[in-house]
Amino acid sequence: MLAKPVSKLPTEPGMTYEPKWDGYRCIIFRDGDEVELASRGGKTLTRYFPEVVNQALKQLPPRSVIDCELVIIRRDEGSIPRLDFDLLSQRIHPAASRVSKLSAEIPADIIAFDLLALDDRSLMDQPYAQRRALLTQALAHVEPPVHLTPVTTDPDTAREWFTAFEGAGLDGLIAKPADIPYAPNKRLMHKIKHSRTADAVVAGFRYHTSGPVVGSLLLGLYDDQGMLHHVGVSASFTAARRAELLTELEPYRNPTGHPWASASDGQRVPGAPSRWTGGKDLAFEPLRPELVVEVAYDAMEGDRFRHTAQFKRWRPDRDPRSCTYDQLDRPISLNVDEVLGTP
Repeated sequence: MLAKPVSKLPTEPGMTYEPKWDGYRCIIFRDGDEVELASRGGKTLTRYFPEVVNQALKQLPPRSVIDCELVIIRRDEGSIPRLDFDLLSQRIHPAASRVSKLSAEIPADIIAFDLLALDDRSLMDQPYAQRRALLTQALAHVEPPVHLTPVTTDPDTAREWFTAFEGAGLDGLIAKPADIPYAPNKRLMHKIKHSRTADAVVAGFRYHTSGPVVGSLLLGLYDDQGMLHHVGVSASFTAARRAELLTELEPYRNPTGHPWASASDGQRVPGAPSRWTGGKDLAFEPLRPELVVEVAYDAMEGDRFRHTAQFKRWRPDRDPRSCTYDQLDRPISLNVDEVLGTP
């Protein structure tokens, strides 16, 4: 079942609110000693998360189907625990030896939020409020790394969560009417995500896979020392707009002394392969860092945009050097264990 984006918190009677987790949506099927993990798109995740299979066998009801989120909680010494989607992305790897290694080094947690079947009974036609009550009973004794997502029916508490939980790496809120059945591919739930804008420097672009048109704009922000850091990309343009952008960017191509020509200590630059991009072509065309664009973003992950930023408009009135991290709304850091109520 999916969620429809809304701009403000729905407050109809009986509405239940829960955190929107930033992980992999997963449905866990358990039938005795057999466990299958299915992604939102119906693909199997079973081979990538052996530790999740083990926890399902250990803690979930023997015959059950549970909708959940798989997350990685990063626990660095000296830092508060928080979600890390990049670490989770590393878990999808073709090599069995790598899968085994990562399952031990960065194991995933299970955050359950719906119950689709229990014993020999399908619950999909039952109202959400009843499914939630049965889920609470079925998982009453689970222990980390298995969790039952917290919920509230109080809109004021939900608004507090919306602000506070972002600091733990969460993505917003999900609002569920009490009477909805579990309807696959239907958007009967609501999702409320953070939405902000920032002015960023366009310092490069990548070509689209379809041909010689712009695929994405590479965005940068200056730190207090005047160093330009790569903070993400803006993409999702129409075919016509991709061609137009190539023309608009032409005067800024072939720069000399580009700030990303070589990385300085602590500088974030594009193009470096990572463990989860593998052999993906990360080459980019540098541009003179003179263009400023206003983009919409939902959240930050460290010093970069967590997701692809949305192009809003060019800002010819802005000095590129004024595009700094100071303009960003940084959430107060919150321990994700506090969100989950984990001791």
